[in-house]
Amino acid sequence: MMAFHDSAWIRFLRQYGPVPTNDNMYDEFIQKAARSKKMHPVSFTAEYLDVLIDNFQSNTPVSVILTGTAGDGKTYYCRQIWTALNGTEAAWTQKSKIRTLRLPSGRTLIVIKDLSEFSAEEAQTELPQIAASIDRQNTEYVYLIAANDGQLMEKWRDVTATPQIVKVRQAIENLLVNEQRDNPDFALRLYNLSRLPIRRVFPRILDAVLNHEGWQTCDQCPFRQATASTQQCPIWENKERLQNDPTTRERILQLLELCELNNVHIPVRQLLLLVSNMILGHPNTKDHLMTCKDVVQVIDNGDTAQASLYRNIFGENLGKRRRQSTEVFVALNRFGIGNETNSSVDSMLIFGQDDPSQKENYQRFVLSDTYYGADHSFQSQQNAYLEGTTADNGEKFLSMLRAQRQRLFFTLPPEAAAATKLWSLTVFQYAGEYLDIIEKLRQSGKITSKQSLARLVQGLNRIFTGLLAHEAEHLILATSGSHSQARVCHVLEDYVSVSKKAGVYVNLELDHNERPLLTVSLGKEDGLQVPLRLQLTRFEFLCRVAEGALPSSFSRECYEDILSFKTNLLRQLDYRRRLYDDDPDAELTLNMIYLDNEGDIKESSLEVQFS
Repeated sequence: MMAFHDSAWIRFLRQYGPVPTNDNMYDEFIQKAARSKKMHPVSFTAEYLDVLIDNFQSNTPVSVILTGTAGDGKTYYCRQIWTALNGTEAAWTQKSKIRTLRLPSGRTLIVIKDLSEFSAEEAQTELPQIAASIDRQNTEYVYLIAANDGQLMEKWRDVTATPQIVKVRQAIENLLVNEQRDNPDFALRLYNLSRLPIRRVFPRILDAVLNHEGWQTCDQCPFRQATASTQQCPIWENKERLQNDPTTRERILQLLELCELNNVHIPVRQLLLLVSNMILGHPNTKDHLMTCKDVVQVIDNGDTAQASLYRNIFGENLGKRRRQSTEVFVALNRFGIGNETNSSVDSMLIFGQDDPSQKENYQRFVLSDTYYGADHSFQSQQNAYLEGTTADNGEKFLSMLRAQRQRLFFTLPPEAAAATKLWSLTVFQYAGEYLDIIEKLRQSGKITSKQSLARLVQGLNRIFTGLLAHEAEHLILATSGSHSQARVCHVLEDYVSVSKKAGVYVNLELDHNERPLLTVSLGKEDGLQVPLRLQLTRFEFLCRVAEGALPSSFSRECYEDILSFKTNLLRQLDYRRRLYDDDPDAELTLNMIYLDNEGDIKESSLEVQFS
């Protein structure tokens, strides 16, 4: 075996990855591992941190609650604030639930880095004092409290409900529910770290790892550069690809942002785990993460393809159980990348060597990547598969084919993405259009054009009526006469113009969290605007229905959500009628709708007289 250089940084980076013990998942244990390996922990610019430090250094500091899910970095924030305020490392590492520090204002800062650690008796003692400070009844103390969002309110409900406790508890709950940061009536700011946009957080984490000074320990490694006799280190290969390929970085970020827009939150701890696994992952090493010693064996065995970061993004280096119990891999595997494909991509991968129409793309996108693309093993299995001489019925080649689809998703340049239908390599075929809409909304605030809304309106109309209607300029509100959620509805209640007319319109806009809403307005009056949260799954559902899919074939949950939206619209339509109609009971005209042979909506009227 060739001599290797053992990097303390690589051993430390493994601590952030999906190793069996949970100890590495906590800030304290990362700090301990950093000290033992004489490494600086991964550090990046944390949102709000400067503002938080300025608050406690000011003459009029207020208490701060940091909340969010486990792994959002609450302990990291507390420690950074403590250090910035000249708190000592020795005091921070003491096994105490409460730490105190004198502030420049003369007040005493009390740091509670995990409120859930308090026993019922401790909570009964401390929370009334916290309430007094937040309610401005006690100006001697100011608090920095970290607590998971669910446990935060649980602790406040468990203590004796004095008037002040109830008052402060309600204030905190209102801030949480309304996603607000402060209330001028209270000396408190609440920061929900789960609400930080992943497009701002992930690039900072990735760059913090890739630019860490620890990589300097690899300078003397004989495998850092390929030679005539040996390949380059796969760890270094993965690191360089993440650092130098903007397309790969952008596609990873797009997937993570789509998770967020689909209401799947991925904590900072999981993002660090993802980055570590992308760089170090390999299925045939201890804990499925490479060390420097493993690299030599991987290269000697000709097994570098298994270290592909494009597989590691989905945790494919891990065993099934660990992969399915790790949040970030569960979220990313929902996209089905590797399993989903289209004929264009598979034709290139399978027949590109011999097919003149595919040969140029095969050379450009497959053969050109000699490390993770068409290496000798891939081409050997490809030939055996095409000749029907494989010993395993082609299973090994099909596995390689899956890995190549994954690689192509992250490496196909933007100019080739449209031609190859990039997003058809995922379960969400319209995700690219969804991201385009999000970007337009961030730039303009609203989307009102009929062309941009056409597919969504057509999808809604097909669900609202149960008919394969082509109508996209008006939203069709229809019932069966007695039941709004009937599968097929022929009784027309009203048309809603997509173009704005007298307060009636359909548009797309962003809510205060920058999540997309499809809003249908039935008039100018308050209460006549009905929003639908348009997360990725609902967008995909509506687009597929517009293109001919049966509503119940993609997602039963989405189908029921859209029917509930229709019910809300009909309820507001009834409210509008009661506002405007002078004599609604004089006579009733039923407008019946049906489809002609071209798929266009036609009407016929039926008058009902009341005697």
